[in-house]
Amino acid sequence: MKMWHTLVTLALLIALRISDPFLLESSRLSFFDYLQREQEPVTSEQIVLVDIDEKTLDKFGQYPFPRKIIADEVSILNHSIVAFNILFSEPDRSGGDKYFSDILFDMNALVAIAPTHRTNTDFRPQKPGLAQFGELEVTQALPSVPGMLFARPEIMNSLVGYGTISSEKDVDGIVRRTALITNFENNFYPAFALDILRVAAGDISYQTKTDEYGVQFVRIPKFKVIDTDNQSNVNIAFWNEFKRYSFTQLEDVPENSIVIVGATFAGSTILSTPLGSMYPHDIQANLLKTMIDGITITRKPEFLFYELAISFVVSLLIIGILLYVPIILGAIISIALIVSTFVAATYFFATSYVLLDPIFPILTFILIFSHASFVQFYNNFKQKQMIKGQFGTYLSPDMVDILVKDPSLMKLGGDRREMTFLFMDICGFTPISEHYKNNDDPEGLVNLINEYLNEMTKIILKNGGTIDKYMGDCIMAFWNAPLPCENHAEMAVLSAMEIEEKTNELKELYSERGLPDINVGTGINTGDCIVGNMGSETRFDYSVIGDAVNLAARLEATAARGEYIDHKTIISSFTKERLVNIETEVIGEIKVKGKDDLITIYKPKRIKNVTEEIRKR
Repeated sequence: MKMWHTLVTLALLIALRISDPFLLESSRLSFFDYLQREQEPVTSEQIVLVDIDEKTLDKFGQYPFPRKIIADEVSILNHSIVAFNILFSEPDRSGGDKYFSDILFDMNALVAIAPTHRTNTDFRPQKPGLAQFGELEVTQALPSVPGMLFARPEIMNSLVGYGTISSEKDVDGIVRRTALITNFENNFYPAFALDILRVAAGDISYQTKTDEYGVQFVRIPKFKVIDTDNQSNVNIAFWNEFKRYSFTQLEDVPENSIVIVGATFAGSTILSTPLGSMYPHDIQANLLKTMIDGITITRKPEFLFYELAISFVVSLLIIGILLYVPIILGAIISIALIVSTFVAATYFFATSYVLLDPIFPILTFILIFSHASFVQFYNNFKQKQMIKGQFGTYLSPDMVDILVKDPSLMKLGGDRREMTFLFMDICGFTPISEHYKNNDDPEGLVNLINEYLNEMTKIILKNGGTIDKYMGDCIMAFWNAPLPCENHAEMAVLSAMEIEEKTNELKELYSERGLPDINVGTGINTGDCIVGNMGSETRFDYSVIGDAVNLAARLEATAARGEYIDHKTIISSFTKERLVNIETEVIGEIKVKGKDDLITIYKPKRIKNVTEEIRKR
């Protein structure tokens, strides 16, 4: 398994974000709601909410109660702007529309109208002035609604303004934004809160700016520009608090307020917002306060590209980090990146009201880190299994564990270094073979060889040697690879001396079995060689090559044979020069195949220091 698999995961995640399924979109929107909930509440002194509540029903009876009652009650607010978040689209049952309109005519009053699938009248109210700038007329940039519910004509003619009260719900049913402009029959209709702001500003018209994509902004000439998206939507800041009064407490409402009237009795409409459930006139109040404060909560289309780019680049960084550092350190770095992404998103909103999505990048970072960590873990596991499989039979378990924990100690592919090589062979093997042949016991011969080689192997591994290979009754071993061994020459000679001792013990055992006498011959040399994986791409072994290896084999072929029958272990002068704790005795000089010069050979005599001290080195 390679790390490139994580790139496939990254590509799938980016495709997932582009498709933007419900769970991903709702998670992003929930984070945007969290940002609003974290804002410090702002109290409005100018905007006041008046609730038609249970107390109002107790006092005036069933709703809708006669409009003459409403007119008499609100007349006390003639020094304020009074905005009814109520549809007066049907005639008053008590015939009070004329009286109601006369009272409103002397006030700064506005009422709500509502886009719908039907239109309740052929009457069309007088529209505020509109100056349009840009490539498109604003009505061309917006889809037309099929119908509109207006207030009764006599009421509409008595007003200083009116506006639509539709609110856009996102996929999770929560209201976060609303359109400032509605297109009906190619006519411009402002949002309810927008027209309240126009009346409060004392203006009679609007300005709009469009481009080829749609609406850019709406402006009341005496007020600042209100930026919108292409469909004239603005995001509402919901962290505002307003003074509330019952409709039965209108005398307590401060003068010169902007009063928004709405229903709150049981059964009234309730909408979900980022800060919880609110009544419709609460939403209009928050929209009005958002525009008055000049708060523009921005979520531009190009933000998606930035978020995808950040997710892609940082994910590649995480993958790259995990290629070179341990998983724990990679986790710490990844957590830091995740926290930084979250903090950056909250910072931009807190300082600029910019909505950046950290949910998808964080999800991407977590999944990419998890995938890359698994790949790294799997690769490390396979590497450890390879090390155990390759060296488990050639090194002691302790040395294998060291390699598993730190594979960097083993350089594969060929490494030049000084090493010591040991070749040992059973001398007198032919009589033993004949003995088992005569007794028709080939299995016994195999068991004997395995028994003997097993004992010698234990000695070599105990002393830190690496078994290169078994060649019949011969063992090839070396020291100082793959793990470093500072006193490799001494450890090899010590192994040869212990092999002699163990062979003497086994000779007595074999004699008791009625077997012929055996001897062992060992050759040791020290020198430079190439060590690493040798072989083909499909099959290889960890081994050594070099002239120093060949000389060790020549010395083994000389030991315990012919005139050197009494010299069970022969070492070269190159090995002798590196011995500190083992004394040697010169044997003489020999001519070996492939060498022009005579080679001085030695035999180990005795150990100066105790064996354990040698091993500690």
